[in-house]
Amino acid sequence: MAQERGDEVIIFEQGSRVGGLVKCDVVDGVLYHRVGGHVFNSRRSDVLEWFWKHFDREKDFHKAIRHAVVSLQDGSVVDYPIENHLYQMPKELRQAIIADLMEIQQNGYTESHDFDDFLRHRFGKTLYEAYFAPYNKKIWGRSLTDVPLEWLKGKLPMPTVAEIMDANIAREGEMNMVHSSFWYPLRGGSQFPVDVLAQGLDIRCNTSVERAEYREGQWHINGACFDRVIYTGNARKLPRFISGECSLASLASDVEQLEYHGTTSVLCEVDKTPYSWIYMPGSNHESHRIICTGNFSPHNDSRDRSTATVEFSRRMSREEIEQQLAVIPFHPTYISHHWEDCTYPVQTGSTKSIIDQLKAALHPSRFYLLGRFAEWQYYNQDAAIGAALDLFHTPEFR
Repeated sequence: MAQERGDEVIIFEQGSRVGGLVKCDVVDGVLYHRVGGHVFNSRRSDVLEWFWKHFDREKDFHKAIRHAVVSLQDGSVVDYPIENHLYQMPKELRQAIIADLMEIQQNGYTESHDFDDFLRHRFGKTLYEAYFAPYNKKIWGRSLTDVPLEWLKGKLPMPTVAEIMDANIAREGEMNMVHSSFWYPLRGGSQFPVDVLAQGLDIRCNTSVERAEYREGQWHINGACFDRVIYTGNARKLPRFISGECSLASLASDVEQLEYHGTTSVLCEVDKTPYSWIYMPGSNHESHRIICTGNFSPHNDSRDRSTATVEFSRRMSREEIEQQLAVIPFHPTYISHHWEDCTYPVQTGSTKSIIDQLKAALHPSRFYLLGRFAEWQYYNQDAAIGAALDLFHTPEFR
């Protein structure tokens, strides 16, 4: 964006190639999303306009309808979002959920102070125990009372009882969600747009930046001087990274305790299904979801069975993975796996304040935080682009 305005831009990339969390490989003829399964759509017109001016949408992408499901402990499969598809559930479970919802409707909504409160009071005890609590505990690996509700606003469905009932009577799907349909590259997966956008940029791969020194109104990094810096790395490193006339010493202890966790992503062959994402709350294995990346494009695999990535929220050995795959639905069989140390930033009650203080300390010297781990936000592709556009148009940045 800055280069489009005529600024001279240098990008220091620690890895051997660009891509970050959206990197893809080809393993045994199969496209492998190394972390997650990244797709593109947005409700923001400025994000769509910016993205599509760089690509030939009709030639290089195809539009897919998202079909996500929840695979429950008893083996039943329910379309996502689960609260809109109670009619697909076993009768006893469905009736218990409806009784809970009627009680909520009668008594009114209780004010929620954290994520656990919200799930219990919005959806009722039965649906909380059958899906929301076990699924989210698998992802976040902590008590949901420790997850602040403020962080999740805008990221969660917050339907009323009347809206849930109406959706079930009308049998509505997830078409009102931003990724209910999405654009996906015909070839190359999420690596394709990154490689296209990287063309013509001065990107210096395999280049570590150990220190950024601010003196006399400029940033000195790797022997070069810069008027401003956009930092997309890990915010935890900043107190030791920044030196000179800008200091973060007073924030160091708080910043270095920001919490996160990683993901083991396992590339597998799986049974052919029509699904895009399969969410799994069951307690008989540790995986929380299967991302059916083989269904995203006809060019993503070349096998008789489909392919997908199975995700776990901790580092796992090949032996542990094989043991887990044996009890996971849809008969996944191992092809490859990858551990990524930083995939999910985890927010606590103090996280927003810490990041706000970092930004306030850095902005006067024209050092800006941008991205999932710089801002400690669970950004998808479109949200990251939106954050970049917002930064680019702020008066202090321009």
